[in-house]
Amino acid sequence: MSAIVTGGAGGLGGATSRRLIQLGFSVVIFEPDAERAASLADELGPRAFAACGDQGRDSDVRNAIAVAQRLGKLILNVNAAGVAISTPPTATADGVAHDMGLFRDMLDMHLMGPFNVSRLCAAAFAGNEPDADGQRGVIINTSSTAAFDGQAGQTAYASAKAAIAGMTLAMARDLAAIGVRVCAIAPGPFLTPRLAAAPADVQASLVQNVAFPKRFGRGEEFAELVVAILRTTFLNGQTIRIDGAMSTPLTPLHLPAQR
Repeated sequence: MSAIVTGGAGGLGGATSRRLIQLGFSVVIFEPDAERAASLADELGPRAFAACGDQGRDSDVRNAIAVAQRLGKLILNVNAAGVAISTPPTATADGVAHDMGLFRDMLDMHLMGPFNVSRLCAAAFAGNEPDADGQRGVIINTSSTAAFDGQAGQTAYASAKAAIAGMTLAMARDLAAIGVRVCAIAPGPFLTPRLAAAPADVQASLVQNVAFPKRFGRGEEFAELVVAILRTTFLNGQTIRIDGAMSTPLTPLHLPAQR
């Protein structure tokens, strides 16, 4: 079996790529950063393949699908590409409106791209032989707790992540006829490279908002939730929060902009 993981060399995607290799999958690490993707593929061995590309470009996605189909039966797509940055308010007291280019960029990265990969992978899954449940493939997108608890300065990001959560059930119902399940994961604060680069006082402030356990989520926990969704065939159309029962403050702490 094979899988495509977008953002597959990042914090959440990288942990997912590693776990799937451990399960015996072949994995296409789909990334815009060719060097980072190649580095992880080299680390993971011959069943990992780096595919550099843009999730919004059909030709790049189709190439990744073709590679995955050569490696094995493509049955899984995990979309974990993205970057969370604080953006301007909708309008300031000085009368400055939110930049529409930035808003579109955030939607392209966090909504349009994942939908594009999802639709093309679903079309590829349709040609698979079904399993005993009639299942041909699984799609897992990445939402965020910001979808439900958007902070000030996160209007664009929260909009995109809420759209991921909103399309999950509709997409699952769309694809039921061809035996493809769709779920989404909504992470809270996870110790990704971006968060690891933040000052210690910022990290401590974020952990204070987590009820239990009092720490950041780990990439391996995101990956284990991917595996649980994959293994639980009756789980479909759901957006699952994984956030330690976090309480979201009104305004965000500013973190370095990094995937």
